[in-house]
Amino acid sequence: MSQTNAAEINTDVVIIGAGPAGLFTVFELGLLDIKTHIIDILPRAGGQCSELYPEKPIYDIPGLPVVTGQGLTGNLMQQIEPFGPTFHFNEMVETLTSLGSQQAPSFRLTTDAGKIFNAKVVIVAAGGGSFQPKKPPIPEIAQYEGKSVFYAVRQMEDFRDKDVVIIGGGDSALDWTLNLQPIAKSLTLVHRRDAFRAAPHSVSAMQDLVANGKIAFKLGQITQVEGNQGQLTSALLKTNDGVIEKLSCQRLMPFFGLTMKLGPVADWGLNLNENLVPVDTEKFETSHPGIFAVGDINYYPGKLKLILSGFHEGALAAQKAHRYIYPDKKLLFQYTTSSTNLQKKLGVS
Repeated sequence: MSQTNAAEINTDVVIIGAGPAGLFTVFELGLLDIKTHIIDILPRAGGQCSELYPEKPIYDIPGLPVVTGQGLTGNLMQQIEPFGPTFHFNEMVETLTSLGSQQAPSFRLTTDAGKIFNAKVVIVAAGGGSFQPKKPPIPEIAQYEGKSVFYAVRQMEDFRDKDVVIIGGGDSALDWTLNLQPIAKSLTLVHRRDAFRAAPHSVSAMQDLVANGKIAFKLGQITQVEGNQGQLTSALLKTNDGVIEKLSCQRLMPFFGLTMKLGPVADWGLNLNENLVPVDTEKFETSHPGIFAVGDINYYPGKLKLILSGFHEGALAAQKAHRYIYPDKKLLFQYTTSSTNLQKKLGVS
């Protein structure tokens, strides 16, 4: 796998987004002798898995009883290595122009890095767009961000033997409460009410930790933080009774949700449904022939925003993409377990 700085690039398919759905689509296209270039605004592959929960356990990937976001990304990168895809990180697609016909589509894309791509097929796997954390209304919190205030966990070791305060009542807040409790010096969960939006088993596990004195739970809001040179020493809690408490705090994690920005996709002339791209469920093609959407960015009746759903969508999109890339070649579907040619591509003897 490589990166390129060429000014103009010709390829079969451009995939926008290097999250799990985009990466597995590379694999499905590779099985069909289709070459890909992948563009992502992030500095690395993995999408939300790498940026938001690289060390968080994921339990619903078939064949993997448990895997972290970073572990899943690593496995997918290893899986697509035989096909030599080219990645363009830290870049955003700014324009997409259709040059072909409905029967023989072709596209020209430009990025904010000045690159031009010519492709027969475009597959949008951009998740829900660009996610940005909602920040709490705490004065001067910006000077601590990235040093002792975090909106995602990149390395769990950063929290070992620290006094940790987590704010929120959703899945992220409770998941990290449960995952960080074993390594933190102390952990306090703060929420404005005694009701949660998280999975019931997570709520129950958190309540058991509180009952056993392993974590503290406070009703109220963090109104101020104290520290020096970006390193926190304490956080001030205003309880629902109006009492001010000072909590020892060396790591603060506010989970106030995420704001989604669709970005330039909104300007590409695709039909949109509440900032999502409608597709058919036969091939996951959009309203524009030759442009597909897989993963969290797409919409169809019954859509489930699961990684495994994105895998299925990428597989079917690849089948239709083959018709555009090789219009004169009949596609014979083959199982990787029974095809010698496919096994050679994968380096299996």
